[in-house]
Order: sequence, then structure tokens, then C-alpha cells
Amino acid sequence: MDDLDDVFVAQVMSESLYTVTPDTLVEEAATGMMEHGIGSVIVVDDDGTLRGILTNTDFVQIVAERRPKDQTPVSEYMSTDLVTADPGDSLASVATTMLDRGFHHMPVTDGDSGVVGVVSTTDLTAYLSSLRA
Repeated sequence: MDDLDDVFVAQVMSESLYTVTPDTLVEEAATGMMEHGIGSVIVVDDDGTLRGILTNTDFVQIVAERRPKDQTPVSEYMSTDLVTADPGDSLASVATTMLDRGFHHMPVTDGDSGVVGVVSTTDLTAYLSSLRA
């Protein structure tokens, strides 16, 4: 089995991102997540700067509060106190951070390029499963 300190986030992260802006309605974000089969959307402003993340877990709160999905922007529910990974971070350190913080998704940023991907618990599981094959 590979040492996870020698495996980098760039090797397992999802690079195809579904992004929305803070004023996107939650109904549109949910539809996009379902169409793309993903568990989170990255929230960026008009110049592509990372502003937040909205995950399938956030939709539990949206439904529980019975807010009108067609009138509520994602900015009301997105997480903005973000911890991000760098493509060169070791998978071991990112997995530890995700476990310690209870995250299922972590945006991956690369300096001037901004958001370049997202790593999820699904990505980690898929990688570990591939090692056993």
C-alpha cells in the first residue's frame, strides 16, 4: 500500500467543478448538484474568487427551515469559514484535517489560479479502494 504522505491531493481531487455565485438560488444549486451527481457546489464571485461552499448537508437545514427554495440565495446557507487544500498537500494531511473538522468536501486552491478542484470523502474512498484492487 502506498504511503499516503507520498500521495498528493492533485492525484485524487475532482477537477470538474460546478460553481455558483452567492446570489444563485438554492433551488438552482440543488438542481445542478443532482444533474451532476455531486454533493457540493463551490461558491465564487464574478471574478472566480472562492467565497464559500454549499453541500448536501446544508440542504438538511434548508428543508428543516422550510425556506422558499425559489427565493433563497445560496449565500444564506453556504459555509464561508473555509479550510482549503493545495494540490501539493499530502493526502494524509488533508484526510486528517477532513476527519478532525468533520468535512466531507474541501476546496482545492492554487495561488493565482483560484479554485482548481475539490476533494471529497468519496475521492478518498475511491483512492483507497483502488489500492486494494
